[in-house]
Amino acid sequence: MANLKEIRNRIASVGSTMQITSAMKMVSAAKLKRAQDAVTKLRPYAGKLKEILGNLSAVADASENKLSQVNDSKSILIVAISSNRGLCGGFNNNIIKKVQHLIASDYQAFDVKVLCLGKKVKDVIKKTPNYFINDELAIVEDIFLDLTFERTGLIATQVMSLYEQQQFSKIVVVYNSFINAASQSIEVEQFLPLITPIPENNSNTVDYVFEPNKQELVSVLIPKSLKIQLFKALLDSNASEHGARMTAMHKATDNAKDLQKSLKLTYNKARQAAITNEILEIVGGAEALNG
Repeated sequence: MANLKEIRNRIASVGSTMQITSAMKMVSAAKLKRAQDAVTKLRPYAGKLKEILGNLSAVADASENKLSQVNDSKSILIVAISSNRGLCGGFNNNIIKKVQHLIASDYQAFDVKVLCLGKKVKDVIKKTPNYFINDELAIVEDIFLDLTFERTGLIATQVMSLYEQQQFSKIVVVYNSFINAASQSIEVEQFLPLITPIPENNSNTVDYVFEPNKQELVSVLIPKSLKIQLFKALLDSNASEHGARMTAMHKATDNAKDLQKSLKLTYNKARQAAITNEILEIVGGAEALNG
């Protein structure tokens, strides 16, 4: 059985770890509230913009826009969104595994490039230089340090430019969609070419008055819709990260408590055994003197 000093040191160490994980859980909970509010507020706007674009596509020829046209390029771009930090369970590993699966199976016949938004996925993908594309773009680094629509728009604009130059035939976004604090789902959304949803019942199509004209309005709405789509994906990933980290730290705190209880029980048993041995030695010594 381990000596008492060693057990006391382990109890103190586990206690310190429990304080850290508990503090990280509270910090993530506070950040999660803000991130969750941001993504829930954006979702209705993004949905309404998508609906308007769908209605417009029924009365205007959106296919004339380059972002809606299909090209013959044999390359595919994957925009992979992860976090900059770890300690959030399988949050980042799920994204990395999904990207690797897409490369190895779904897009095996294509020349695949990966644009990494987040340090964790970047650290893995850059080990395979023929997939890594970050160095070829003047994108905003550390996007999650200041996650705004303006900074996201810079990235979306460069990605759209690559598609307009026909460097890629398809661009998809892989990210964690926020469901609640305890669960997230991996989403693979087609970013380009743009899929404009057409209402099932054309009789309900809204009769718009166009100013200045249909084509110009569509040319403005399509890039804005794409920027909103990427911004929503980043907000979803940000909220999912804090939810995953809060859940992971909650489990770590509970495990630390269980381990601390087990160590204290072991310590008490060892202490009791030591006391019993001392009593036996005293009794044995007394009997030897009497003999």
